[in-house]
Amino acid sequence: MLPTGIHFGTYAGEAKILKTRRAGLWAAALVAGLIALPLASGPYLLGVMTHMFITLMAVYGLYVTVGMAGQINIAQSAFVGIGAFTAAKLSGYGLPVWVIVPAAALVTGAISVLFALPAARVKGFYLALTTLAAQVMFPIVILALPMDWLGGLVGLSVEPVRLGGLTLTTPLHYYYFTLVLAAVLTVAAFNLQRSRFGRSLMAVRDNDVVAEVMGIPVFRTKILAFFAGSLFAGVAGACTAYVLQFVTVSSFTLFASVWYLGMLIVGGAHSALGAVLGVVFITLVQEGLHGVANKVVQAGAATSGGMLFALTSIALGGCILIALIFEPRGLAHRWHVLRTAFQLWPFPRS
Repeated sequence: MLPTGIHFGTYAGEAKILKTRRAGLWAAALVAGLIALPLASGPYLLGVMTHMFITLMAVYGLYVTVGMAGQINIAQSAFVGIGAFTAAKLSGYGLPVWVIVPAAALVTGAISVLFALPAARVKGFYLALTTLAAQVMFPIVILALPMDWLGGLVGLSVEPVRLGGLTLTTPLHYYYFTLVLAAVLTVAAFNLQRSRFGRSLMAVRDNDVVAEVMGIPVFRTKILAFFAGSLFAGVAGACTAYVLQFVTVSSFTLFASVWYLGMLIVGGAHSALGAVLGVVFITLVQEGLHGVANKVVQAGAATSGGMLFALTSIALGGCILIALIFEPRGLAHRWHVLRTAFQLWPFPRS
């Protein structure tokens, strides 16, 4: 639904992400605000925002695999871990960051194809089990390999990012580093649905039999969906490695994979905007609950504060249940409803 007077003469114009000048101004204001945010924030907020950018990259990958292609994936944390270990290993050879990050994405995508081959033949519950196998095998393989390969139980240290003569060491440096990569992946995620490949993914999601009749190679499309989604996870893993400066298998658990999927459900699985809204909403709730728990601990009630920290996961799980019951299409759908009502006001909707 567009405001009166806004119309398009071509499909390309109608398919644009930012359809009006006002939308472009709002997007520019958002970018300017994110660039200027460090001027009015401390290291804690910069750390939270950096973590949120990395999480958003991983959830974008789930949006491609789950939201666009309809392929259940509960192993995204394992794919993020593959990208992190790849970046950590390559950083030890002195390679530049502009080589390491794409290499981490490609390695992650290539490994995801090994699990996509059987997953492309099954659906539903069996597909979930197939991806779960990837999550379970990830720490087993890392720990089984010789320690001089990927560090085993100890893990791997990561060399800091060097851009020309600048070495990234401060929270401010990593904030801008992850902001740039998140912006690039945001443009890719929002424009993917406009591409031929994106339309193939959505056709397979809606009805793979009809899609095959229309000439879409369903098997290849499902495999490419896992590959494309894992590219995002690989970049997120490389950023995780650089920010933490150390990677271990304990950082990439099934619990993290479930939360990635939960963020996408809360935001809306069928929209890139849903990935953004889900990550922002869950992060705000999580940090808000942690802030309350910290205040309680500082006030002297250590036992109550510890209980609040433990209840954080329960509260976040409740958010997912509420989203599934009352708004199964996610926050993105609610946003579109409110925006349409604003654009049509004061005229009634038919």
